Parts: sequence; C-alpha cells; structure tokens
Amino acid sequence: MENLKSLGEPQEFWDYLFQISKIPRCSRKEELIRAFIEDEALKLKFEHQTDQIGNIVVRVPPQTNTESEPLRIVLQSHMDMVCEKNEEIDHDFSKDPLRLNIIDIDDEKWLTAEGTTLGADNAVGMAYQLAIMKKIYSGELNLGPLHLDLLFTVDEERGLSGASKIDRDLVKGEYLINLDSEEDDEFTIGCAGGRVFKVEIKDERVSIEKMKDQITPLKLDVMGLMGGHSGTDIIKNRGNANKILAEIMWKLNKEFTIYLCAINGGNLTNAITREAHAIFYVKKEESKNIKEKIEFYKPFIKSLFEGIESNLIINCEEYQENLNHLIIANDLKDKLLDLFYLMPNGPLSMHPKNPKLVHTSDNFAVIKTKPNSIKIKISTRSLNEYGKEVIYENIITLFNAFNFDMDLTIITDYPSWDPDFSSLLTSKAREIYKELFNQEVNIKAIHAGLECAYFSKYYPNMQMISIGPDIKGGHSPDERLKIGSSKKIWKFLITLIKNLQ
Repeated sequence: MENLKSLGEPQEFWDYLFQISKIPRCSRKEELIRAFIEDEALKLKFEHQTDQIGNIVVRVPPQTNTESEPLRIVLQSHMDMVCEKNEEIDHDFSKDPLRLNIIDIDDEKWLTAEGTTLGADNAVGMAYQLAIMKKIYSGELNLGPLHLDLLFTVDEERGLSGASKIDRDLVKGEYLINLDSEEDDEFTIGCAGGRVFKVEIKDERVSIEKMKDQITPLKLDVMGLMGGHSGTDIIKNRGNANKILAEIMWKLNKEFTIYLCAINGGNLTNAITREAHAIFYVKKEESKNIKEKIEFYKPFIKSLFEGIESNLIINCEEYQENLNHLIIANDLKDKLLDLFYLMPNGPLSMHPKNPKLVHTSDNFAVIKTKPNSIKIKISTRSLNEYGKEVIYENIITLFNAFNFDMDLTIITDYPSWDPDFSSLLTSKAREIYKELFNQEVNIKAIHAGLECAYFSKYYPNMQMISIGPDIKGGHSPDERLKIGSSKKIWKFLITLIKNLQ
C-alpha cells in the first residue's frame, strides 16, 4: 500500500478509510464499526448518541459563538457494506480485514480490494465525517457558528431499516447532506418510493383426463431477455417476459382452444423478468396451427425491442414431462389471461421537469402457479406518494374487476423523496460546483429507493442532497474508488458547508 501522503489531501480521510477497511461490518452486523465511531467521538471529545435500531449521531458544536440559533447541518452515511467475494477467494467477512490495492486504469489511480467488495459504499462517507471531526478537534478546520450532526445509519444495504426506524429526535437541522452517491459529477435530489404487493388468486383444478386422446401438451418459453433493475433500468424499455408471454397466450386463447396447466415467470420483485413459460394442452388437430401462429407473431414482437433485446427467444414445442391432466378452470383461465394482457408494465409517466426521468412505473414481476392458487407479485414506483398510490389503486381496481377469490398482501412500502430542483441547497450546490471545477454538475433524481426518502418523510422541512466520489462496480468484487475523485468531493463538501452559513 502506498504512503498516505501520496494519495493526497486530506490524509485523515485516507487514514480513516484504511482503519474502517479492517473492521467487519456486513449488513445487520455493525457492532464493531459503531464501537469504533463511539471511541473516536470520545477520544476527540464530542458527544454521541445511539438510538434503539443502532444508528449513531456524533454532535459537533459551533466553533464560534453567535447570538442567534446556529445553523444545523446533518452529514449522513451508512455503516454497513455489501459483503461479496469471488468464489476462489478465502475470506471471512466476520473477522478478516479487507486487503486493499491501488491500481492504475487509464492513467487514474483507483483503490480496490483483493477479490472482495471494497466497501467504499459507504466507507467513504464515514471517512469524510470522521476526517471533519478530527480536523475540527485539532483546530485545522473551523466552521464557525455551525452545528454539525454526523449521522451514521445501520442496514442500508439490506432494507433501509436504519433510516426507516430512526429515532426522530436523534437529529435535527435545516440541511442534510447524504454521502452515499457514486459519481462526482452527478448529485441526487430525489428518488422514487415504492410498493411491492402480492395477490394470490384461489384456484380449483379441473381434470380433463377423459380428453387425453384428443389433446397434446405444449410448452411456450420466452427467454434470453436482458432483465435488469426494475427501478434504474425500467427506462431502457427492456422486454418483460411475463408481458410478452401473456400477450401471446391471450391471442392464442382468442383463436384456439387452450387448456392452461401452468404459467410461471420471474423470481425477484426488483428485477425485470427475463424468463417465463406456459404449459398448456391443445387439441391435436390445432397443434400445428398454434405453432405456426407463434412463428407469425415472433418478428412483430422482436421488432418492439429492436436494438435492445438481441437475444430474445420465443419457442414452443411439445411438452415431454408427465402431466396429470389437471388444468385451470376455463372461466378462470380466460380471466387470468385478460388480466395479464391488460396489466400495466414499464414506465407509465415521465417527470414534467425532466423528460428523461421516469416518474411512475410498474414491474409485472412474478407469476407462480401453485397447486391451488396463482401468485402474482408486482412492484410499483413513483417520485411522489400520490403517484405511487394511484398506480397501486389502478392495478387493484383491475384485479377487482374480474371478481377473483383472492388475498392481497402488501410486502413492502417505502416513501419517495420528491425532487426540488429549485431549493436553496440545490442552487448552492450547482453554483459552488461550477465555481470550483468550471463545469456544470448534473442534478438528478433516480427511480429507486434511498435512505433520504425516509428522512424527507420524517423531516419534511429539511433540504437534502446526496453526493459522493466516483465508485465503479459497486456491490461486487470489482468495486473500486477513484482516488482523485475523493479529494474533489472533499473540497466541494467543505466549501458547500461553509457557504450554507
């Protein structure tokens, strides 16, 4: 490892980053890193407080007196990291320190770890906070009549539970700067909220064994799709296997006699469905025509994703495995295929101030056929609570229109962070970035969930922004931190704090 001085200023940042890398801190196992932060606060003579869920705040009082109430700013990071390693690497995240390396890519120095995640997400945020503490304690940094709350949350990576269950009295302030972004020329000021729900439709199977000599089983597969994250990738118009399969099955059902045995697709609600299949009986004399009809549909469907889904496969063939001749009742089958055909999916509206930003979306994520039911999981997202509620109500109204015997369960529900493109904090950040680096910063919102969504819900009068240095390959053993970018964001952060007073 290179000498700290060779990595640039502030050296305290790199010192803390290396110390943090030695401390186990997988999600929901933040005890040791929290103890380290507590020890540093005590050593540097700053008060700290921990809430019931395990979040910790270190309070840094004003360095100079003022007659009026001091401005309060919250700097926030999360303590946990994603613990992933390459299969051949011998590493125990519960006790082993990370092995750090510096590598050169395109004449830039990057910090990485040997065969494991680096945990720069969000060690860099903690290192910035701790470096500020140390510089204030030593007298090297004076922020004047300003009160800082340095907030470190738990369990960001697994479920945002530190943010969602924070003691509301733990922090207060006019501004919150989240230190968990991963591009130094893009700042985030909003994110989508979401609701994930499951509908289980009850089903009693019907035997058609008496027709076994007149029917033949087919399997229709849709596969080879790219998939991706159902939030950040939803704008890319990638194919959803459930929707493609549903459209084909609906059309076949209108033209031929279809006896549906099972329809399945998807596993994760936060992933765009890559594969789906249906197993069904058809009359033997119609089998050839059905296969030809599917071949007829193929080029039209593929043209919808031209230049996007080059590996899309739609295949129908005889089903070779033994079946028990039990099918979904025909009236229920018709309703299900109508439902799936009408089900909204993908981007539903764009942000009025940013036509490249998805405002509201829906991911038709999972269909599972069980012995006595069909389970459907759907993930909806929107940049404000009203939009999230409306799309949820639209979909439930669609289900109710078919009079299914069904059970509804909301799996998760998390708030949005409504972007304010004209807030004082946003304007200051844009202005200071231009002054420091002679270039424009991209101010954006993202179509995925962030901790700031909960903070904006609990502290509605607090202006917020998320910033951070360049990190590539997050959540994987390829994760790396651009060293020069870390210095750039430090310079910006300190300048922004000083200019907010």
